[in-house]
Amino acid sequence: MIPIQRSTWLQFIFWGSFWILIPFLLGAGWENPERYYGRSLLTFIGVAVVVFVNLEVLLPRFYLQDKKVLYAVAGTVLVILVTVIIYWDGSPWESLLRPTRDAAREIARNRPPRMDNPAFQGLRWMGRVMPYFTVFIGSALYRIASFADQKMKEAVQLQNEKLATELKFLKSQINPHFLFNSLNNIYTLTILKSDAAGENLLRLSEMLRYMIYDCNEETVPLKKEIAYIRNYTDLKMLKDSQGMNVAIDLDESRPELKVAPMLFIPFIENAFKHSKIEDLDKGWIKIVLKTGEKNIDFTVTNSVPGGSQPKDKIGGIGLDNVKRQLELLYPGKHHLDIHGEGDQFTAHLKIQLP
Repeated sequence: MIPIQRSTWLQFIFWGSFWILIPFLLGAGWENPERYYGRSLLTFIGVAVVVFVNLEVLLPRFYLQDKKVLYAVAGTVLVILVTVIIYWDGSPWESLLRPTRDAAREIARNRPPRMDNPAFQGLRWMGRVMPYFTVFIGSALYRIASFADQKMKEAVQLQNEKLATELKFLKSQINPHFLFNSLNNIYTLTILKSDAAGENLLRLSEMLRYMIYDCNEETVPLKKEIAYIRNYTDLKMLKDSQGMNVAIDLDESRPELKVAPMLFIPFIENAFKHSKIEDLDKGWIKIVLKTGEKNIDFTVTNSVPGGSQPKDKIGGIGLDNVKRQLELLYPGKHHLDIHGEGDQFTAHLKIQLP
């Protein structure tokens, strides 16, 4: 059952006050205020009954249960029943609906013959029924529109929650091997009593803090994402004491730009994995990030030993995963081009920021 909303009670109060104040506003009904207020109260009660029964009984039990024919029949019966009860001859309130003695004499004196015609009496009853039909239909349309709007909001909220859950799941699939490899490399530095051990341990702690706390946000400042990229590449290069051929060009001129967290790392993971830069002297990686006022242009290019192009993987989470994240985060606002040619592989991502 749909609960009576606050707006429904406010409407009752408004129209009730309106009928009560009409004599003071327009001077109507001053000749016989008791009759005026009595008729107004009777009409108000009839309207209230139609609206209440319609909203609380008929709509939830019939219309919203897809029993629209029964709803129409029940609504018609309700309106006719209320009208008959109000205008029923012999009712305690019959005197309120009859004209005054002077008005009755005037009507009888000027009464045309057609007023006794059954067709005219039928039209008279139609005139009595139509206001309640209007109230019935109006209240139904209002509540149906409100119900549809509520359902739409619930659907949007459910969809947003579903997307948020899916995004968390996608992010959770980031390859954990990097963490263990970094710890092993830092452990090696501590054994060698290298001064770089403490510095790299700090880098790793900053990365973990970013992943645990900042990645829960919808967007983060670009400067934090860039810091994560630098820490990631620095820790990856710990494995080769001779140094790796990694060129990094990250535009930090617009640090205030907001971007989804962990968006670029899968492409960099992919470059380290497929270039085999950690094992081959001729391997190389080039990372370029450029920014505009409302856009980001990100490119990662890496060598491919023997021209063996990767088929369907980006880092440890898969190409489909990355594409799905972009579709959820930047629908219609991104362009991703991934291709291999000869002995190099390129991932190029353009994002239009809101």
